[in-house]
Amino acid sequence: MTHRTARPHLTRRSRHPHRRRSLAVAAIAAGLALLASACTAGQPSPEPTPERSTKAPVTIQNEPTSMIFEGGLYREKDSLAARAAKSLRDKGNDRAAAAADEIAQTPVAMWLGDQYSVEKVKKVVSANVKAAEAEGTTPVFVLYAIPNRDCGDYSAGGWSAEEYPIWTQAIADTLEGHRAAVLIEPDSLAMLSNCPDETDRRLPLIKKTVEQLKAAKIPAYLDAGNSNWVQPDVIADRLDKAGIEDARGFFTNVASFYGVDDERAFAEKVSALTGDSHYVIDVSRNGQGWKGTWCNPDGAGLGQQPHATDGTTGLDALLWVKTPGISDGNCNGGPDAGVWFASYAERLVRNAAGS
Repeated sequence: MTHRTARPHLTRRSRHPHRRRSLAVAAIAAGLALLASACTAGQPSPEPTPERSTKAPVTIQNEPTSMIFEGGLYREKDSLAARAAKSLRDKGNDRAAAAADEIAQTPVAMWLGDQYSVEKVKKVVSANVKAAEAEGTTPVFVLYAIPNRDCGDYSAGGWSAEEYPIWTQAIADTLEGHRAAVLIEPDSLAMLSNCPDETDRRLPLIKKTVEQLKAAKIPAYLDAGNSNWVQPDVIADRLDKAGIEDARGFFTNVASFYGVDDERAFAEKVSALTGDSHYVIDVSRNGQGWKGTWCNPDGAGLGQQPHATDGTTGLDALLWVKTPGISDGNCNGGPDAGVWFASYAERLVRNAAGS
């Protein structure tokens, strides 16, 4: 702080004022006071200048965790698991139906892929947002239609680079003014290690999606793979280039099986490298930990119940992101990726954490 030098007081010589002169000066002063009073009569007093706030405005990035998933997690009533339970029961397979029913009772993120046109995706999103608002909960959506999705592997597909921003804008427009959270494209950033030629096309598309959701005031999370895939500094660089500064944060362990402790340790490193970003962890199928493969592994089980957190770290929530019971692909006896795998769902329920 700079200290100013005090200005010296000016002294006036003593004199004996003439009484009449003093009276005249007093009369003039009184007249001026009356004139000033007349000029300002009826005018409002000037408003005090408000103090400038030094408190940062509340944004998607720093909003309290309790507000991100306010009211708890929304459970879709007509979920894939619920539909599978009905179909299996209609076929007389009560045991498989019971397993699907158990999964259907838990909130699971809703996946939006290229099977939904622009008009259809708006209807699906709108219907679930309205249902969530009616019960005061928060829906979680997953975008899964990036060009060359899954680098052409089991879950190949996606929109073209021209179609994708139009589709994501329709979702953002539908969500604007409502409460929701969005996970943007599982595997999209971590899997660039498998298809690096997609980097220059994919990163700008994801960044644009983040900007669309930010403009709609919707918290978004980006892909950070899992604790046994891409190194923290590498994925942090990809997250930065994909616009994480305008997102809420990132997600880990989607469709994978690693334990919460390992994922948190990994996520805290990534968080520190990306401006203390928040994160969520998929715990849908990690109840028995890693079983040696990512594709329909034997021995896997349901994880703990999903919920928002109130801790002191960057963890916002433990979620069921991957729908337990759907196949990872044509491996270990499974059907196509995304198709209900009834016997696998039974095993997941049987091997659930704590059972």
